[in-house]
Amino acid sequence: MLHRRCLASVALSLATLTVPALCSPTFGEEYLNGITWQAPPIVTPGATAADPPSDATVLFGSSDDVKNWKNISNWTTDGDDLVAGKGAITSKEEFGDCQVHVEWSAPVPVKGNGQGRGNSGIFLMGRYEIQVLDSYENETYHDGQAGAIYKQTPPAANAMRPPGEWNTYDIFWTAPRFTESGELESPAAITAVHNGVLILNHFELKGDTPYNRPPEYKAHAPKGPITIQDHGNPVRFRNIWVREFQPATGEQTREPYLRDGKKETPISEAE
Repeated sequence: MLHRRCLASVALSLATLTVPALCSPTFGEEYLNGITWQAPPIVTPGATAADPPSDATVLFGSSDDVKNWKNISNWTTDGDDLVAGKGAITSKEEFGDCQVHVEWSAPVPVKGNGQGRGNSGIFLMGRYEIQVLDSYENETYHDGQAGAIYKQTPPAANAMRPPGEWNTYDIFWTAPRFTESGELESPAAITAVHNGVLILNHFELKGDTPYNRPPEYKAHAPKGPITIQDHGNPVRFRNIWVREFQPATGEQTREPYLRDGKKETPISEAE
């Protein structure tokens, strides 16, 4: 056992060593990039991760929101659920780079198998599909199962809930860019989370997502609608909202520099 005087000496030594390091740090030179940034807009998040934030466009939250869609007369509502009917529906509003939240539920009782079971799809810009399918214990081709970019890539994981339970897609979309002459400048890219599981990580699309030919890009407008497919199955949807994405903006107002106290040295002059 340490003598009481030794303990006091150890405590004093620790205090001497650690307190100055915590309370009186010295930083030396600081790098500054010379960019004057615009203040990011303030967005109030939803009460839960599923609720729309304050800057979202709500495409479907209740039966009143059928007005936000074209060709919806043959679909039905059941409380706050939208039930797939005959023909695809398309949002009246159009989007470019965006964040999309969609919740969907495969039909019960279970009918069919493979592509004939709980089939639908979410089309970004009306032409690039992320597959909706009841892939819970239901084998099909992997680039056609739930979460796939149709006929281009499977999801990295099958995160399906059982039929009748609600699935969530959180989609982060980068629209393709085209030159003035109509050539592809940069491809579309998608990141997607299925029920909290990352299934696509900045996947670059090879083009559109047809069933009967290879994908291809054709120049189109910088914004397009959200389309939800009808495939003959009464898939349910709810809580559909979209946030347009604008990256942070700033202007290079001076050359990057180092600052040490009051002394500022441009990077070009630093040794």
